[in-house]
Amino acid sequence: MGLHADVRRVLSSYESTDAQQVALRTDFLDYVDAHDDATSRTCRPAHVTGSALVVDPSAGTVLLTMHPKIGRWLQLGGHCEPGDPSLAAVAEREAVEESGVAGLRVRGGPVRLDRHEVRCHADGSVGVHLDVQYVVPASMTSELVPSAESPQLRWFPLDALPDTDDSVRLLVQAAGLGPLR
Repeated sequence: MGLHADVRRVLSSYESTDAQQVALRTDFLDYVDAHDDATSRTCRPAHVTGSALVVDPSAGTVLLTMHPKIGRWLQLGGHCEPGDPSLAAVAEREAVEESGVAGLRVRGGPVRLDRHEVRCHADGSVGVHLDVQYVVPASMTSELVPSAESPQLRWFPLDALPDTDDSVRLLVQAAGLGPLR
């Protein structure tokens, strides 16, 4: 099964009781069905991405990165690459690349879908990310290795999230880690 087929399988099996999430699932599936290249960052106007909310459940913390282009604390994640075998593998690869923590693995299926605009094309233009968001458990004692993609990494208590956008707070809530604050 290729990545495009896996994305379709993941989205088809994604369930939510939230009406907005159900609508996003339908929109994402329609887009993937209409675009054979939906997993390529060159697909316009949108493309599928994978995110990882890295959490230490025992410490009640989440790992966020200060996104260098957006200027906000966000979950780890990003674009699909040609060799990625699955959407979960995209989230895992991005989490490892951006945190420097080896061996990170998603826990279960996606917990949330999010559609957002990002200046992500080589020409500087805005694209739309159809982001499929997973939870990845880790220990906050793991050594973090900042990179050019993620120069600042920090663990935050669930009850003291930094100044970020609602999508991160909604992701924390969807993961069952805390109320929306």
